[in-house]
Amino acid sequence: MKVENAFYPTTAGLAALTNDSSIAPVAMLNLLKFRKKALYKDGRTDDISGLEAYQRYASAMTKIVEREDGKMLFTGKIEDVLIGEIGDLWDVAAIIEYPSRAAFKRILASPEVREISVHREAGLDGQLLIITEGL
Repeated sequence: MKVENAFYPTTAGLAALTNDSSIAPVAMLNLLKFRKKALYKDGRTDDISGLEAYQRYASAMTKIVEREDGKMLFTGKIEDVLIGEIGDLWDVAAIIEYPSRAAFKRILASPEVREISVHREAGLDGQLLIITEGL
């Protein structure tokens, strides 16, 4: 199994999301790894941790998601791995439910999300984003 932290979806991942017309709710499992210190590409010199930068993004994103009938289901610090083995642990796991894949895509494409993503980029060292759907 290959595991690779990334910042954005792959072209194939976006294509699969775009071509999926399911109207079922989806829950996104986020595994997040933060920079020790935030790194803003626009040159700002905020002396904060990656987690603090990401929290700026998460706070605004939560409001956007809730406005679109989504909800934050869980956020927690990752402590350890009980089954399996990986190199570095992620720092935080979060699960966000969206009313549909189309809603998720619409939210991601919004100018409001693009604007706040500066904090996400500054704070993250990498991420896994896993789409789940109820059985």
